[in-house]
Amino acid sequence: MLRHVIAPERFFTQVSNEIIRHPRLSANAVRLLIWQLSLPASVDAPLCEAGKAAGITKGAFTRAKRELKAEGYVHEWRLQVERGKWRTTQLVSPVVLTDTEAVAVRDGFPQVTPTAQKPATGEPTDRSIGRHPTNTEGKKDNPPSQPSQPSHVPTPLIERGGLILASVSHQEHRLRFTGRDIQQLAALAGEWLLRGATAKDLREALTDGLPARVHSPAALAHNRLTRKMPEIPPFTAPVTAPQPLRSCAGTCDRVFRPVADETKCRDCRQEAATLSAGGVGGMTAQPAF
Repeated sequence: MLRHVIAPERFFTQVSNEIIRHPRLSANAVRLLIWQLSLPASVDAPLCEAGKAAGITKGAFTRAKRELKAEGYVHEWRLQVERGKWRTTQLVSPVVLTDTEAVAVRDGFPQVTPTAQKPATGEPTDRSIGRHPTNTEGKKDNPPSQPSQPSHVPTPLIERGGLILASVSHQEHRLRFTGRDIQQLAALAGEWLLRGATAKDLREALTDGLPARVHSPAALAHNRLTRKMPEIPPFTAPVTAPQPLRSCAGTCDRVFRPVADETKCRDCRQEAATLSAGGVGGMTAQPAF
């Protein structure tokens, strides 16, 4: 099979292979999602209008929207506003978001609307001439890559790191990460959180001093997260619980709190030590003759 691929110079949107090859999304669902993501920031249109523009019938649109919501690419809330009116808010994401993550994006970043997707930018490249691929026997679609997660980073921190990366991608158009990019970078972000960094620290490390054009957002983010990794916090010894009170085994019959496993209070130990020293090295009186 021959393939002749020409990289577009403008008006294009980066879409991950996970969306294009998704095993549970129909062709209409993929078309609806890509269409909505390709809209510029100035267009504020709900999914139904995108479906009409994409030529998707009403019944097919309902099924496509249901598929996208089930997979986590579309989230929808119906909220009551002033004067008893109802408003529907939609969030469309190029990566899968859980309900909790979607609410965090909705509440933490109010400027991010379902249609506020800026078109991805890229540099034109040389034209590629298709040719017969070699060794095509038995080739299969590339499976989705798995994130390289250090075993010492807890999974909740990796998931939170991925959410922070997704929010950065929503806000900063020069750092448009694909779903695969976020999967591969989430472990590094989780390592930052494990070392005591905050979400603000992560965002500043990724966005401060960005060049006007970023050719590879994932490579730049990986470099910054690795190079600016915070130091491991110093180890602090755990605070041990105090020993329980006990009665002194000496002659005072007092109650004291031992430091380790001693059975006598300090005064009785000092008295015993003084008597022992006097009997060993002290002078004893001699009887008079």
